[in-house]
Amino acid sequence: MANIILRCLPGRVQGYEYSRSGNPTRKCLEEAVAAVDGAKYALAFASGLATTVVVVNTLKTGDHVICMQDVYGGTNRYFQQVVRNFGVEISFVDCTNMENVKAAMRPTTKLVWVETPSNPMMEVTDIEACASVVHSASTAFLVVDNTFMSPYFQRPLALGADVCMNSATKYINGHSDVVMGLLSTNRKDLYDRFKFLQNALGCVPSPFDCFLCNRGLKTLPLRMKQHQASGLAVAKFLTTHRYVQKVLHPAFEDHPQYEISARQTSGSSGMLSLYLKGGLEQATAFLSNLKIFTLAESLGGYESLAEHPAIMTHASIPEAERVALGITGSLVRLSVGLEDEEDLIADLDNALNAAFSEKKDQ
Repeated sequence: MANIILRCLPGRVQGYEYSRSGNPTRKCLEEAVAAVDGAKYALAFASGLATTVVVVNTLKTGDHVICMQDVYGGTNRYFQQVVRNFGVEISFVDCTNMENVKAAMRPTTKLVWVETPSNPMMEVTDIEACASVVHSASTAFLVVDNTFMSPYFQRPLALGADVCMNSATKYINGHSDVVMGLLSTNRKDLYDRFKFLQNALGCVPSPFDCFLCNRGLKTLPLRMKQHQASGLAVAKFLTTHRYVQKVLHPAFEDHPQYEISARQTSGSSGMLSLYLKGGLEQATAFLSNLKIFTLAESLGGYESLAEHPAIMTHASIPEAERVALGITGSLVRLSVGLEDEEDLIADLDNALNAAFSEKKDQ
């Protein structure tokens, strides 16, 4: 039923008027998310990309956006192939270097979009430094996509971000049975605008999905601790494997932004990327030989997932841009789940050995 309570008088609403505009289950989730993000306000949307759409709808023709150059492929596609069509200018910038951000700022810059750690290159942006640049140079607001970390390990608002964004499809829900996005903020002006757009655009989650996400949120600390432990165990194993060229993980001291990551986070999730010593052929064979890791584009669920960014999540990015970012045929991204660590390591070892044995047999 769309109308979930009766009105006392025409035009005067008591409680909830229409489920798209608000309902008790969604309100419960939004209040819980605000609490874990350290925010005054939070809003839920039908997907991570629907959340991005709402943020961008605060802009107008002629406005300028700075977006981190290494972001989720869907975010890149939306900015490149949709937002630009409405006369909004987009600059893709390496936000790990604050001089690049300063140089990209314009009087018309209204939004700076950062993803940290980034997808799939695991690059880390100094949120506090970026917020300082954004707030001192213009009226732009800073959005940090916190999907790879979750509120358990990183709280962007406490570091100066204006908005924290999460694809709740991933760690916050954690059970691979919901598609949803979330925004948190301490700024009432932004909240009021986002709240209006949430209703006006209609990109809202169902009450049942909100119920499921609230269920997942209750186990977030337990899950994230295990994701961290297993992710580190898998990453350390892969650094020693003869068929692995390099492992990308912010908790390793050889990571270029290791110190920044250590300062602004309280731990690490189950996300990592690796370069194989072969190319696309060996990467494909490796993924095909996995038994416990599931081949899938998502991340952050209870199950371990593996994907090939160049031909899956980031396939919509032009090849030259992908290569420039380091997204090559040998790059594989893993989301380490909650299975037994020894089983996961054995699965990876078997798949790597099988992939490179196939190369030798040919």
